Amino acid sequence: MDVLQFLREATENGASDLFIVAGRPLGYKLGGKLVTPEGERATPDTTRAFISAVYGLAGRDIARLDNEGDDDFSFAIPGLARYRVSTYLQRGSLAAVVRVIQFALPDAPSLGIPERVVALSELNRGLVLVTGPAGSGKSTTLACIIDAINRTQEKHIITLEDPIEYLHRHKKSIISQREIGADTASYVVALRAALRQSPDVILLGEMRDLETISIAMTAAETGHLVLSTLHTSGAADTIDRIIDVFPPNQQPQVRVQLAEVLQAVVSQQLLPAKDGGMVPAFELLNANTAVRNMIRENKLHQLDGLIASSSGAGMVSMDSSLAALYRAGRIARDEALAYAANPEALARKL
Repeated sequence: MDVLQFLREATENGASDLFIVAGRPLGYKLGGKLVTPEGERATPDTTRAFISAVYGLAGRDIARLDNEGDDDFSFAIPGLARYRVSTYLQRGSLAAVVRVIQFALPDAPSLGIPERVVALSELNRGLVLVTGPAGSGKSTTLACIIDAINRTQEKHIITLEDPIEYLHRHKKSIISQREIGADTASYVVALRAALRQSPDVILLGEMRDLETISIAMTAAETGHLVLSTLHTSGAADTIDRIIDVFPPNQQPQVRVQLAEVLQAVVSQQLLPAKDGGMVPAFELLNANTAVRNMIRENKLHQLDGLIASSSGAGMVSMDSSLAALYRAGRIARDEALAYAANPEALARKL
């Protein structure tokens, strides 16, 4: 099987991720489960040939992978899909994981993304964070928010991504999409430059380090809407992670700044659905006066309780979201409990 045939077969079957690793046949993930078609085990020579062919399709030099042991990029095959590729060395041989991204922008209702999450597009300033483990759909949620802004508002949107996943066309807004490594050297360089490019909205693919987080918060403080992601679970953990990046002597000041600029934290997980495929569950924290006071006073341990008791303020806890999915027949009881923040309390609720 050549690389184009493999990409086409997996994409048309609805795969989400493709795996090219020596020692097993080429496989892919479908509905959260690993599928391994019949075939010969890939050898190190096979994986190098396959991955070299992927680099050829992307028009990219494989030297960076050979020199550094890791590489990330994206490319498209007309009429099929876009692909986000992460290549790496393992046990001396080349390997790759390829994420399939459809050309069409995601449709929030059909994917189960709540209207209250997409409504964050109506904010004019501040910091919105979408969090969750790798592969939980953070980029898809952000793409839905960006598309809602693009369809309804006249803004200049700058996206800084590594690599670019969803391609947005200019609608009511102007969209500038920049890929780290291809269009700019780093998140920090691109973010500093973005502040001189008259942005209304900045999408930052990931807040990775102190400098990036600091500039992002400054951008949010000076009247821009900044959207970004973190690999954290839950609002309290997310806020803790941001504050802990800074030296201890700066943390009181950072708490005050974060309390002012934070608008919302969306935490999400993907669960196996009863009817096959995956279904998302969401926690939503809206930064009201009580939340801002808790951040300033370092009482983050109280946030989970506040979210659970603030449904009237538009907030929803992860366990409430799981309970709603279970009652709607979307997920099994065992799955709801396995992904719950407080399984004992959820079991009593169910």
